[in-house]
Amino acid sequence: MNPKSPDASRRSDRSRRAILDAALALVGEVGYNKLTIEAIAARAGVGKQTIYRWWPSKAAVLLDASLALAGDSEAEAGWAGFPDTGDLAADLKHVLRLTVDEFNDEKYEAPARALTAAGATDPELGARFTEQLLEPQLALYEVRLRAAREAGQIDPDVDLRLVVEMLLGPLTYRWLLRTAPLTHAHTDALVDRVLGGVGKVTGV
Repeated sequence: MNPKSPDASRRSDRSRRAILDAALALVGEVGYNKLTIEAIAARAGVGKQTIYRWWPSKAAVLLDASLALAGDSEAEAGWAGFPDTGDLAADLKHVLRLTVDEFNDEKYEAPARALTAAGATDPELGARFTEQLLEPQLALYEVRLRAAREAGQIDPDVDLRLVVEMLLGPLTYRWLLRTAPLTHAHTDALVDRVLGGVGKVTGV
């Protein structure tokens, strides 16, 4: 009886995950500029050509690693989609508090900063970052705001994308430039100010 042959697809999945985990760990340790494919391969225990078979650059590896990390984060938090309790302010505050917690967690901060910097100088990577990571997150806000608009809680003529940018712009600015600590109090105040400007009725 022949021994069972190894499962090549399972081995590939393990190798891919090891590469993604190595990229996340290393970017936190050495920063993006010093991150190399060779170092990722060594940490993951694979050959350099294995990485190049799946990704064209370290930036592409880091983007996929960040996508996987986002999925893991949602799973750990039991994320079941943007909440809709009927209380728009409470729902937005809840999600923005979770965002602050991630921004303040080194595990998420290092790859996020690296991707932001790399995307600013690499148009193709920037487009992928926006399409695969940023836009799906922004769309969740728009869906929740659209439900609030349909419920008569915010002005029917309001530009939903503008509201999202008003909520996330100051938060991102503070995070990128480190102008002040990111806190729950800050995001709660943002929600109250923004909804105070676009709300149609009280109690949004």
